[in-house]
Amino acid sequence: MEKVIIFSAPSGSGKTTIVHQLLQKYPQFEFSISATSRAPRGQEVDGVDYYFLTEEEFLRRIEADAFVEWEAVYAGTHYGTLRSEVDRIWSKGNVIVFDVDVVGGINLKKIFGDKACSVFIMPPSVEELERRLVGRGTDAPEVIAKRVAKAGQEIERAPEFDHIVVNDVLEEAVAATCAIIDKFIAE
Repeated sequence: MEKVIIFSAPSGSGKTTIVHQLLQKYPQFEFSISATSRAPRGQEVDGVDYYFLTEEEFLRRIEADAFVEWEAVYAGTHYGTLRSEVDRIWSKGNVIVFDVDVVGGINLKKIFGDKACSVFIMPPSVEELERRLVGRGTDAPEVIAKRVAKAGQEIERAPEFDHIVVNDVLEEAVAATCAIIDKFIAE
């Protein structure tokens, strides 16, 4: 089938929560684990949530062309999609689900073209986004301030995605996302 579904959003929009619900609903979907050079947050586990690499290892893999796409999201913090993840998931005949930052989502859509459906999860407001980030309790106030500042720029790029789903009420956002996915998978 070789299809991919890309989810992007400003941090705190609820995209990861939506992705986890979809992975439970669709057994043929498999999460693509991104690589990052940042440290784990909260209860994140290497090889489950991310592949946590040192900055040096990340740069070595860039030089070895091991990434489908990558970017420096913040100074000194890289994120990327390993080619080995795409090969691993497609070799099983599964649909790849990406949960990536906004620039990564736009890049993945360009790379995969018609094989991809890109969905931007929109927060109901920037104020609500900040409240959710504070409520997580995983980031320092200065990190939250950076994420909120970046959110405005990311929201401006929402029209570059195939679909925009506002996550105000989680159940409604999941239902809207399922309708989009069901149509894409049937194509």
